[in-house]
Amino acid sequence: MAEKQYPIHKTEEEWLEELGPERYRILRLKGTERPFTGEYNLKYDKGLYACGACKTQLFDSSSKFDSGCGWPSFDQAIEGTVEYIRDTTHGMIRTEILCANCGSHLGHVFNDGPTATGQRYCVNSLSVDFEEKEN
Repeated sequence: MAEKQYPIHKTEEEWLEELGPERYRILRLKGTERPFTGEYNLKYDKGLYACGACKTQLFDSSSKFDSGCGWPSFDQAIEGTVEYIRDTTHGMIRTEILCANCGSHLGHVFNDGPTATGQRYCVNSLSVDFEEKEN
């Protein structure tokens, strides 16, 4: 089966050089940060969260909430920006979330969110960049 082609495509060597080793591990090798260590876990400023690899805007801060899980959590993504993949690694069944523009790993989404959407997008801080909104 051929690997999916995304609008933004680079070699893994190009991604590693551009992202650096730790961001590359999260975004391209599907790694995970330790809980409660990411810089955006408890950040609630108004703004947008964009893919750390290609800068596509993924989440609005108005959808962010404190889930207590140790990673930034959102109850919805900006429509059309996230791809959903069944993930059966580590003996679990989860839904992985990827940037729909470059295929980079963001985290996972769960159906246990406390808001009206019922969703909890659990995202690695290193997989996103924060862009502050002007009032």
